[in-house]
Amino acid sequence: MEQWQQRIGTQRDWVWRGWQTRYCYLRPTQPPGQTPLILLHGFGASVEHWRQNMPALCGDRGVYALDLLGFGASRKAIAPYSAYLWAEQVYEFWQTFIGEPVVLVGNSLGSLVSLTAAAAYPDMARAIALLNLPDVSLRQKALSPWLQPIVNTVESWVGSPLAIKTLLRFLRRPATIRRWASLAYDNPDTITEELVAILSRPAYDDEAGDTFYSLFQSVRRPQFSPPAQGVLPTLDIPILLGWGRQDRMVPFNLSRAFIGLNPNLEFVAFEGAGHCPHDECPELFNRIFLEWLARTVEAQSLLQPLAEG
Repeated sequence: MEQWQQRIGTQRDWVWRGWQTRYCYLRPTQPPGQTPLILLHGFGASVEHWRQNMPALCGDRGVYALDLLGFGASRKAIAPYSAYLWAEQVYEFWQTFIGEPVVLVGNSLGSLVSLTAAAAYPDMARAIALLNLPDVSLRQKALSPWLQPIVNTVESWVGSPLAIKTLLRFLRRPATIRRWASLAYDNPDTITEELVAILSRPAYDDEAGDTFYSLFQSVRRPQFSPPAQGVLPTLDIPILLGWGRQDRMVPFNLSRAFIGLNPNLEFVAFEGAGHCPHDECPELFNRIFLEWLARTVEAQSLLQPLAEG
């Protein structure tokens, strides 16, 4: 067993709507159990991306991580991918294995799925923590009306099944993964052989090419996800929004579109971090997240019995 697999706890397969998916979990090591966590990875990542966080975040709470359909060790399905579909996966997982309110923690695509799930299933989400939140609607707004059909035509040509499968064979090479990671991570010392292996292995699975094509077609559609700017103000739960100041994939200045949209939102800038602050500066993220959790979610839990009395 690889060292990182030991750090993400027990791994299990779960058949969801006929598709094999993978999840992992760590049980609380000390009572009483606090609010459980569900961790959701970003595009191209997997449960192993939380290997530096799960042991630190466990303690007195259960911690779960899912491979979203199409990623990690979950089935590389040909499916109508969207944030809504993944939110359904998360909710049905929660119904099956947890059944009490949780904190959803996401990175990038996982942030978008967490936001979508919290809005659609308020009985599941006690709070959400979002790391570097992409918003498909902002991409559409950034394109001039006359430019949109041109971009769509070019993307359709580049996004042909043959072109995408050929591109994947190039992208999944460890050397290419390392170069891509250098855009996502600000500190080159954090791009280890372990990280490269975690990011590259799923792309060699059967049907990975077909899945990559389905994902490429889905993610560029406006209906891929709800507009984050429209959803954030509707949530009446604690929200932590963190952003790597050196993010080159979803630039830091886009965070300004979300700050101030909800009085329950607390914003944190991670200095010296890029697109994946939880993995690039895990000790800092773990500390900030646990402090926020204790100050908001767990403090609410302590006050609730007093209010009911």
